[in-house]
Amino acid sequence: MLKNKYGYFSNETREFVITDPKTPRPWFNYMWNENYGGLISHTGGGFSFLETPRDNRLTRMRYNSLPWDRPGRYIIVKDSLTKEFWSLSWAPTIDKKYDLYECHHGLGYTTIITEIYGIRGELTYFVPTDINAEIWKFKLTNLTTENRKLEVYAFTELMMGNALNDIINQPNDKHFTDIKFDKKNKTLIATRRYWVLNRKVSVEQPNLDWKYNILFSSTLPISGFDGSLDKFIGKWRSEANPEAIERGKMFNSEITAGDPVAALQSKLSLKGNKSKDCAIVFAVNPKEDKNPYKTLDWNNLLRIKSIDKKLAQVKNKWKNYLSNFQVCTPDEKFNTMINTWNQYQAAVTFDMARNSGYYHGGLLFGTGMRDQFQDILGVVIAEPERVRKRLLNALRFQFNDGSTLHNFFKITEWGEKTNHSDTPLWVPFGIVEYLNETADLSFLNEKVTYYDGGSGTVYEHMKKAIDFALSATTKRGIPKIMNGDWNDTLDKVGPKGKGETIWGAFFLGYVIKKTFEVLRIKKDLTTLERWKTEYEKIGKVVNKVAWDGEWYIRAFKDDGSPLGTNKSKQGKIFINAQTWSVISGLAPKERGTKALESVKKLLAKPNGIQICWPSYTQVEENVGLISRCVPGKKENGAIFNHASSWFVLASIINGDIETAYDIYSRMLPINSSSRIDKYEVEPYVFAEYVTSPDHPTEGQASHSWLTGTAVWMLRNGMDYIIGFRTSIKGLLINPNIPSTWKEFSAVRKFRGKTINLSVKNPYGKNSGFSLIKVNGNLVDDNLLIVENFTEDVINVEVVL
Repeated sequence: MLKNKYGYFSNETREFVITDPKTPRPWFNYMWNENYGGLISHTGGGFSFLETPRDNRLTRMRYNSLPWDRPGRYIIVKDSLTKEFWSLSWAPTIDKKYDLYECHHGLGYTTIITEIYGIRGELTYFVPTDINAEIWKFKLTNLTTENRKLEVYAFTELMMGNALNDIINQPNDKHFTDIKFDKKNKTLIATRRYWVLNRKVSVEQPNLDWKYNILFSSTLPISGFDGSLDKFIGKWRSEANPEAIERGKMFNSEITAGDPVAALQSKLSLKGNKSKDCAIVFAVNPKEDKNPYKTLDWNNLLRIKSIDKKLAQVKNKWKNYLSNFQVCTPDEKFNTMINTWNQYQAAVTFDMARNSGYYHGGLLFGTGMRDQFQDILGVVIAEPERVRKRLLNALRFQFNDGSTLHNFFKITEWGEKTNHSDTPLWVPFGIVEYLNETADLSFLNEKVTYYDGGSGTVYEHMKKAIDFALSATTKRGIPKIMNGDWNDTLDKVGPKGKGETIWGAFFLGYVIKKTFEVLRIKKDLTTLERWKTEYEKIGKVVNKVAWDGEWYIRAFKDDGSPLGTNKSKQGKIFINAQTWSVISGLAPKERGTKALESVKKLLAKPNGIQICWPSYTQVEENVGLISRCVPGKKENGAIFNHASSWFVLASIINGDIETAYDIYSRMLPINSSSRIDKYEVEPYVFAEYVTSPDHPTEGQASHSWLTGTAVWMLRNGMDYIIGFRTSIKGLLINPNIPSTWKEFSAVRKFRGKTINLSVKNPYGKNSGFSLIKVNGNLVDDNLLIVENFTEDVINVEVVL
């Protein structure tokens, strides 16, 4: 069993089970569907939103709150006789002595189990697949032989609208709240009369109505309610001791202004050794709908059988989702991560971007173009239609000249154009990756509008992105870095338009090369030859001006001086310029090998690879924010997992499989969190970074869940280690494994076919093959053109 002092992985149920609630940080999960989303912590914390966490947040989460992780979604049970009360999620009644606590973070749901005062509670939070709602299903069991009279209080603090405005203008913003109790339908109805949809912080007062109602009800008979947070909690109190609960009677407050809460009281009797299944439903529905109860099928929804069916649908969805790719290798940690948690995290990033998280609070960034076109890598296998729609939507934020917004917000459809040099290039990257999975060439002919007017086909969008990048180069043909590239903190290297990004040159070359197959299919030979010439030019110039002797320079500043050179006192070497020199194919073999060896020698640490070394200890005004970050954290010398994943990829491409797998293993959260009290964050998903030895808190991780690391580590494992490499032509079978693996098996679904792969490694090799059989027949080629097979299942046997 894979475990730490706070919990363990249950591979049978695909859950991480937390057994001690006092984790070093709140440990989160996600519950969501296409429109409705929510974070749920192991103590019931988090927040919910519809479509976007900034402009349409439904419930509150206070940043940096003390105690941590408040407020949340709480069900408090009170013994009417003893007057003792406690939470089914441990928090907020954290001073109570529970006999049992377990939190089961599963796929799309979280179940918290507690036992205290002779009552067992089993509370499951989830979002149904088909309605904009969340359900808190709970089961109460009387563990004693005595009959118990219990009171149940369910409550959550509401926000309803613009979360940024709620923070900066909350005293005024609370004058527009309406909460009333619908006695006929036994439902608390909450809404607002005002909705701030400004594109950014502004004193402008848009005269808009929040166009939704929240419906909050219970499967239990309701004996009381409150809409006023002040009334329910009381003065100088907290969620841990609400006045309404202490006195055993709700205030039945309905409000037209003030801080809102949705709170319900119910009472029940529970005989000895008996159980009762109950549920709370929190739904959101358009205000214009005059019959929401019919639309939501409210009476049926408030039935336990219906709720159980919806929970089963969530679990079945994830069972089907994960069936698209599974492995069985000698490495249990590899199996646990790539079979379940890596795929699940990648699905989360696809829908949450860098926007809806505990560390990414959903107030600032919206959806990044760079992130959107990378995050498809995880979901495109199981849900290609969703990816297709998402790409078409994102392409609307490209301009006629091929440039793009850097980020955009749903609902307002606004974003910022920041002049990051790499952002437009992720457009062709994502398009080609979609085609590699689906071979859906009709996608290239879809018409999509430009942000500044007019429209073009997807193919034209792709070409314009690359041509824009080629036009945004210096006289010698290296991309201008402008206000930064993938490394946002190199923001003062080239603001005058003279600075150059060497990583950006390699990335431009990589993206150009990536499109060659598409150009051939489109018979666009003129563009193909032109871009081949550009690719060669880029390779010549970077190898002429950017080789530093042991590694590649990272960039050139506006004044022409190099960044990332052995002559510097700080920031001597940056990982990305080395890895992408190999990934792009532009580094000669000897230089690529030497560059990666330099990374391994200088940047490799127990948890992965540092992003640069040595960390900046003095501010350099002509470099940027990186030099103001504390040494050893974030982009200033942390083990930055996204960049570290590219080292794994580069090492495999360069033929150093053992090093690649070693670093891949170090990066796995199961391994990097081995010192869990130092690591702090969730051990079941990748974090953005782990603090390097350049800081006293070495080993501490941060910004978990929402990181590009998820998709790149997934595809490193799937495409390059297991060896399912996609292309428009078909699926290339090419494993790259540790020599100690004597055999492994894997299954992958691809274009309607199921490929069962069985690999034997009797000679302890890393790669290559001495024999390949497809459906029992010896073949010479390891490229599967699945359209040539009539069978639904293709069995592939490989001997290395």
